[in-house]
Amino acid sequence: MTCHEHPLRILRYSMRNIWLLIFPLLRGLSILQMDARRLYEWARGAWQDIAILGLIIVFGFVRWYFARVTISDEYITQRGGVLIKYRKTIPLESISVATAERPWLMIPFGGMKFSCDTRAGIFKATDMRLLVTRKACSELMSRIPDVDREKRVDDMPKANMISVVLFSAFFSSGFSGAIYMAMFFLKGGSIAQDIISLSLSRITETTEKFTHRWLLHIPDAAVGFGTFMLAAWLLSFIINLLRYSHFKIIADRHSINVKCGITNRREYRINAAHINYTDLRQNLIMKFLKTVTVNVSCAGYGYDSRHLPVLMPIRREKNLGGGLERIGISGNHRLDFRSGWSGFLSYLFNPILAANLVFPVYYIFEDLFPRFAELSFFFAVMIEIPLMWLVLVKTVAMLTSGVSVKDDRVIVRCAKWTAFHTVIAHRDNIVKVEIRQSLLQKPGGRCNVLIWFCGEASSCYMVRALKLREGVKIMRALGHDVRKKAKNTSK
Repeated sequence: MTCHEHPLRILRYSMRNIWLLIFPLLRGLSILQMDARRLYEWARGAWQDIAILGLIIVFGFVRWYFARVTISDEYITQRGGVLIKYRKTIPLESISVATAERPWLMIPFGGMKFSCDTRAGIFKATDMRLLVTRKACSELMSRIPDVDREKRVDDMPKANMISVVLFSAFFSSGFSGAIYMAMFFLKGGSIAQDIISLSLSRITETTEKFTHRWLLHIPDAAVGFGTFMLAAWLLSFIINLLRYSHFKIIADRHSINVKCGITNRREYRINAAHINYTDLRQNLIMKFLKTVTVNVSCAGYGYDSRHLPVLMPIRREKNLGGGLERIGISGNHRLDFRSGWSGFLSYLFNPILAANLVFPVYYIFEDLFPRFAELSFFFAVMIEIPLMWLVLVKTVAMLTSGVSVKDDRVIVRCAKWTAFHTVIAHRDNIVKVEIRQSLLQKPGGRCNVLIWFCGEASSCYMVRALKLREGVKIMRALGHDVRKKAKNTSK
């Protein structure tokens, strides 16, 4: 089957020649000083502007006409170009994730977005993106391997509305940051007004009226910005709610099918063999509640910052379900190697040091600038709060981080900034294992173990303060023993 993309793609191709609009713009500049004669001259030459717009659309139409998509039982081929032709061919068996999306704006026009990605490449760039009709999209998706209904896993967990709401709340942009910034500016605006009013009161009475009007806008701006930050989070929450509602997953041992979304309904078909690793993510609140969100690393799934590679929203860690376990995803893992309280310095030295330096710096600043003592105290408190939160996160990370190697799989528990990760991967997907030891760790025989996993982007997870002999055992168990390789090379 060979077809064109959707006719709306003509507009996209036309945008590449948008620079031609500079000529109508230059003509428009001639009537900046409006008078009857210049307006008449511009209207008489309006056909030139219409001709340029028509030329832009013609260029787009030509590019669209020569762009074709060929669908066969083995390949998807995209051809295009007028003077310089190109051809892109992707074997169906190499596709890691295929996506069909129905944007609500395209529903009246019968358009759908199709994209597919492979494990090739080093950047998170989709290998093929198409805007096609519903018929063409159905034809494309029919060639992508899907879940065998007769061999499907029956007891896959279902994402209810509560889990989607909690997931949207925890992972919306600025969930805690927007509230924090709102508090900062709501309070900071009041303090700033008091300080500035005290300083400006010493200015002559001739400027009193001006300063009074100027001061009235400071708290309004602060409240307005704080309200904007809260509204930004609320908007992000609503978008995520629309994006991940009606979340449904079905799977067999070879394919995973995920459907989600209300306004933009999306369907993903994931090749299970191309999944690099599974990542059970948590924040500190979820850690205390013993809940996780299941994510996977697979080329084309969660391909940008707007879409997270989630396979299951909020779920109890001990009750992920037998369906997920059948496709290799399980929780409540026991670790063979962990740091514990002996890793106190590696985990807590930097955050505790930073937290203890905040108020000494504040006292110095207060002595140097007593007029701004109230404002500097406010800043000190607002800086101390996230640092104390970081200390709590690193304490929990110290007690829960570790590594386990079981059969052909490796489990890594660690923390990155304020997020906790439990990574489960096949040992064949490990790219590199490295042991690092600082000068402070040498006396205690401790080290940091870093494990890199394959993928389009760098995926490195580090477990701190393990015993050096345990780090060597981990490398040997994963088949990355440097000493052994060196001996074989010397022979």
